[in-house]
Amino acid sequence: MHRFGRDEGMANPLFDRLFGRHLGKQTPFLRLADGRFLTHADFLDMAARIANALTGMGLAPGDRVAVQVEKSPEALAIYAACVQAGLVFLPLNTAYTTGELTYFIDNSGAALIVCDAEKSDDLLPIAQAQNARLETLNADGSGTLMRLAFGMLPAFEPVARGEDDLAALLYTSGTTGRSKGAMLTQANLLSNAETLAELWRFTEDDVLLHALPIFHTHGLFVATNVVLASGGAMIFLPRFDLDEMLRLMPQATSMMGVPTFYTRLLGDDRFNSDLTQNMRLFISGSAPMLAETHEKFAARTGHRILERYGMTETNMTTSNPYDGERRAGSVGFPLPGVEVKITDPDNGEGLPQGEIGMIETRGPNVFQGYWEMPEKTADELREDGFFITGDLGRVDADGYLHIVGRGKDLIISGGFNIYPKELELVLDQQAGVLESAVIGVPHPDFGETPLGILVPEPGVSPDLPTILASVQEQLARFKHPRKLILLDELPRNTMGKVQKNVLRERFGDEFTSD
Repeated sequence: MHRFGRDEGMANPLFDRLFGRHLGKQTPFLRLADGRFLTHADFLDMAARIANALTGMGLAPGDRVAVQVEKSPEALAIYAACVQAGLVFLPLNTAYTTGELTYFIDNSGAALIVCDAEKSDDLLPIAQAQNARLETLNADGSGTLMRLAFGMLPAFEPVARGEDDLAALLYTSGTTGRSKGAMLTQANLLSNAETLAELWRFTEDDVLLHALPIFHTHGLFVATNVVLASGGAMIFLPRFDLDEMLRLMPQATSMMGVPTFYTRLLGDDRFNSDLTQNMRLFISGSAPMLAETHEKFAARTGHRILERYGMTETNMTTSNPYDGERRAGSVGFPLPGVEVKITDPDNGEGLPQGEIGMIETRGPNVFQGYWEMPEKTADELREDGFFITGDLGRVDADGYLHIVGRGKDLIISGGFNIYPKELELVLDQQAGVLESAVIGVPHPDFGETPLGILVPEPGVSPDLPTILASVQEQLARFKHPRKLILLDELPRNTMGKVQKNVLRERFGDEFTSD
């Protein structure tokens, strides 16, 4: 396990080992869709100018910088600038409304807010109420922040920081209550980046096709940090665009994405083995991938997608192996230096291999706690360092971890526990079904009962009675969905996760009049 900090003579370990090691490096770092590129040196010059601008505003180490802007090289450079200036980077989903932003800015006590110029009028009153400064950054790199930065020197002496100092604050989705700010330290981010770069065999020869957002762990602290740790380059796309992905993939060696990326690629006949012959690795995460997608992808390209598991509070926790079987439906093994155990949700006691229970994890990747929420921290972060993830899972006979679902998605019907994933696996295999989601809804007799939501394959009308009969043959009676409903698509968040809370709100009264 890496140990680092001031005692090793490093002024700022996260900056030194991810960014600073590339100072003066003239090889491409960010390749843009229009053919332009920024070298590592160009990028670090930009970051240094921004760091000088931020400190020139009076921002001090530990201050929070809230950033809600479109993806761009300049947006990524704000992250690098915050790291070297000792500021806490707070990226915010570009889909958040002004009302939602009010909570994040107020809760975090942000000293600076950076937003698109079009949103500045709406956010100015929030900034003033918080006594925070407001600057703008647009998708094309224009705005007040970069005007300030371009007047600064392209050199900045990194502020001394230790391994336990905060580097970032990421807010959870908040689907079951107030969003919680996960406090991520320098050690959390750096240990994860270096471990993954080594585990996934990234080198300075790699070119990552990057179409993920950078306000989330996946696109920022996994994809970007792994490339920085290895010294490689990124084809830096503003968002997923199918035509651009197909055009640029022959120039890449690796890709990280959510399952939707892969299903959209498979939906285009232009995507084939010739297009992927230069690729060495496809990685998927942020949401479960259907086994069918794994198999179709392997048949089409000859590549097995590597699925891994992580969350806001833990960065990455497990991964399927680089060498060896990448098992569909599994998220692999704990990362080196990371522990994973399955426990009884009621008492925290460990469960035998194969049994379903709560996933808990401990390691250098696990966050420090929730910002300004000591009670929630105590509820979910044990004194011995194990974090209660809220995810249910099991470990199979070969040691692979399988995610069954979120604890809050567990259905208790007539006193029996029903795990939605078990039903979804059966429903996904039915003729004419593209994908499914199973939720628990109130029922007058059973307390809760399963409801199946199906998305049909294009141009197909699934035979619902036949599907129900098939489920009844394969699963115990108490697990049978009381009803199946067809939807054109499942509601998802920006990272591709199905929003079951939205489905429960919409269909929660299906059986209340039974």
